[in-house]
Amino acid sequence: QLQLVESGGGLVQPGGSLRLSCAASGFALDGYSIGWFRQAPGREREGVSCIWRTSAIAHYADSVKGRFSISRDNAQHSVYLQMNSLEPEDTATYYCTARIGHYCSLSSYDYDYWGQGTQVTVSS
Repeated sequence: QLQLVESGGGLVQPGGSLRLSCAASGFALDGYSIGWFRQAPGREREGVSCIWRTSAIAHYADSVKGRFSISRDNAQHSVYLQMNSLEPEDTATYYCTARIGHYCSLSSYDYDYWGQGTQVTVSS
């Protein structure tokens, strides 16, 4: 059974950093492109970042460019989201997603599998 499990969320002060992890099981991660999305209360789900199957290319939402970095380790069945210079506006539940294929997307409609999410709260 294909499963994605996020971890690494928590409470952090503005300007701080967190590293989110997404552990994949039940499928070969190297056959999938991966995305990170987030959703804050009362707001639509937003694509944050994604990475191609081969890690050749990554995409970022304008709101996180220069602050967030996505990476993957297919051998470890894991994908990571390094988040620096966090702002209160980054507060949300963060989800890891997977889709079969080479290319990634920041549209939630393109993804087949979703994790349960991990909460990130940025507050002083």
